[in-house]
Amino acid sequence: MNKYVYPLFLILLMSSVFSQTVYSQVSGSASKIFLMKIDDNIDPRMNRYVKMALQNAKEIEAKLIIIEMDTYGGAVNDADDIRTMILELDIPIYVYINKDAASAGALISIACDSIYMAPGASIGAATVVTMDGAAAPDKYQSYFRSTMRSTAEAKGRDPRIAEAMVDESIEIEGIAKEGEVITFSTSEAIANNYCEGEVLGISDILEISGITDYQIFEYEKNFVESIISLFLNPFVSGILILVILGGLYFELQTPGIGFPLLAAAIALILYFIPLYLNGLAQYWEVAVFVIGVTLLLLEIFVIPGFGVAGISGGVLIVGSLTLMMLGNDNLDFTFVPAEKIVHAAIITLSAFLSAILLLFVGGVRLTNSQVFKKVALVNTQSHEEGYSSKFVEEVLTDKIGVAQTILRPSGRVEIDGTLYDAATRGEYIEAGTKIIVVDDSGNYFKVKEYREG
Repeated sequence: MNKYVYPLFLILLMSSVFSQTVYSQVSGSASKIFLMKIDDNIDPRMNRYVKMALQNAKEIEAKLIIIEMDTYGGAVNDADDIRTMILELDIPIYVYINKDAASAGALISIACDSIYMAPGASIGAATVVTMDGAAAPDKYQSYFRSTMRSTAEAKGRDPRIAEAMVDESIEIEGIAKEGEVITFSTSEAIANNYCEGEVLGISDILEISGITDYQIFEYEKNFVESIISLFLNPFVSGILILVILGGLYFELQTPGIGFPLLAAAIALILYFIPLYLNGLAQYWEVAVFVIGVTLLLLEIFVIPGFGVAGISGGVLIVGSLTLMMLGNDNLDFTFVPAEKIVHAAIITLSAFLSAILLLFVGGVRLTNSQVFKKVALVNTQSHEEGYSSKFVEEVLTDKIGVAQTILRPSGRVEIDGTLYDAATRGEYIEAGTKIIVVDDSGNYFKVKEYREG
C-alpha cells in the first residue's frame, strides 16, 4: 500500500509548495507583494479561491496585495462575501483592472484601498440581473445599491456614484443621466475619484507606490484546491447528484449492499465536502439528507407498502441536495433569486431522471454490444438441453412453509425446519404467514400465500 500512498503524498506536498510562484527576488529585506487574479465569473469557486489566497497572503506576511481584475460579474452573495473579506483584512489591497470590472467586479474593486486601471478598461454597470439577463426584482437592486453605497463610503468614494452604477433612475449632474447606469472608462474613473491612476501593469503600480525593492508572489491554486473547484462546478454537481440518487435507487432494487451504494456514498462525499468547505452546505442540510435516507429505508424494510414515509424520504433527499447548492441562511432566501432556486431544483431532478433513463437506454445498448457478448453469457441454457438451475436436490414444489421475514417481494421462508431464500410474484406477505412453493427452480423459490381449501 505504501507504494501508492507515498507518491500521492509527494504530489500533494509539491502542489502545496508550488501554490506560490516567486517572480523576482531582490534581497532579504524586500517587500512581499502578493498577486492574485479575479479573471472569471464570481461564483462559489471564485469565493473560495479569494478566501484561500487572502489567507495565504497573511501567512507569508505580505506588505501589499494586488488583485488583477477582469470579470463581467456573477453571483451577488459571493461578491458580497469577497467584499467583506477585503474590507476586514488589515493588509492594503490594490486592484488592477486590466480590462473589465463589471457588476460584482465593480463592488469588489470599490472595496479595495486603491483602484488602478489599464488604458481602455472600464468599471461599473452593476445592475443585478436574472439568469436570462433581465433586471432582477427591486429587492435585489435595493440590497445591492445599499451594499455599493456603504462600500464606497468606507473607502472615501462618492456613494451616489456607486448607487448610480446599480440604479438607472439616479441622475447625477454631469455624470449620469436618468435611464442609464454608470460605466466609467479609465479617464472618467480618474476624474471622479474611482481610480488612482492609469497604468500599464503591476510594475507601474509599485513604482507609483514608491516600492522599489520587492518580491512578487503570484497565488495559484494547489492540486487539492483545483479538485475542490472542479466539484463546485454546477455541471459536475449535476453528475454527482445523478450518481447519488441513481445509486440509492438501484441499490434498493437489489438485495444486499453492493456497488450502487458504494458509488452513491463516494459521490455524496465529493458533492458535500466542497460545498461544506465553501460555506454552502450546512449541518442541518446534511441532517435532512440523512433523515430522508432513513425514512426511505424504513419504508422499504419495515413499513409495508409505499406511502408517507417513502414519499417524505424522497422529497427530503431531493430537497437537501438542492438546498446545498443555494447560499441560503437557514431557509432565508431573501437574496437568493428565484431563478437560481428553480435552476438548482432542475439540476437535481434532471440528474435523478437521467439516472433512470441511463439504466434503460444504456442497459439495452450495453447488452447488445459486441463487448458485452465477449464477457457475458448470451446463449440460453434451456432445460431441454439438460441444464438445471436448482440448488436443492429434493422437489419442494407444493411444499408448505412459513415466511420468516416480510416478503416484499423477496425474503426468507422456512420449510421443514430449513431456511431458504424466496420471492413472491409481486404480492406482499407478512412474516409468520403460511406460504406454499409454486416453483423450486433457480437460486430462490417462488412462493405465494397458502390458503386452505
